[in-house]
Amino acid sequence: MHLLVGLGNPGPEYVLNRHNIGFMAVDCIHYDYGFSPWRSKFQGQLSEKNLGGDKVLLFKPFTFMNNSGQAIEAAVQFYKIPLTDIIVFHDELDLAAGKIRIKHGGGHAGHNGLRSINSHIGDGYTRVRLGIGHPGDKNKVVGHVLKNFSKSELPWVERMMAGISDHIQLLLSGDDERFMSKVAHDIQSS
Repeated sequence: MHLLVGLGNPGPEYVLNRHNIGFMAVDCIHYDYGFSPWRSKFQGQLSEKNLGGDKVLLFKPFTFMNNSGQAIEAAVQFYKIPLTDIIVFHDELDLAAGKIRIKHGGGHAGHNGLRSINSHIGDGYTRVRLGIGHPGDKNKVVGHVLKNFSKSELPWVERMMAGISDHIQLLLSGDDERFMSKVAHDIQSS
């Protein structure tokens, strides 16, 4: 069993925020593979489906970004999911917009959602870091992550989401390098 978590903030005013790119990723997977309808559980929204013979849970914590770990911990404890089977999709300031990287374990690098997760379940999960770029000034970070993607950014965001969904089986099988390579190729395609 795998738990795929998308990080974001609940509510219509946040839907296209850079901070919600994790929600966008799991929403795309949910739609493309016909997962079960979202249901409220563990202070979030949960959906499930078997993919390639493996049960996959999609989860969007609705506790707001800074308390994501609280909701994730409840799901992890209920399903008894080992940290190695948890994949978290999140925005990454330290990557250029449209870049994708995978990291296993480690610190939170100032990301409040990851900080919360680490404090609740530890740091041994996989992170899919989705680059949103840095505004260039640390005083502008909050405004940057809570700002909607611009019209000119939406095409690469859509290609990134489609690539993640199209190649999710590679990520689930542990083939991180091929997953990143294929998604990067999809983002560059126009």
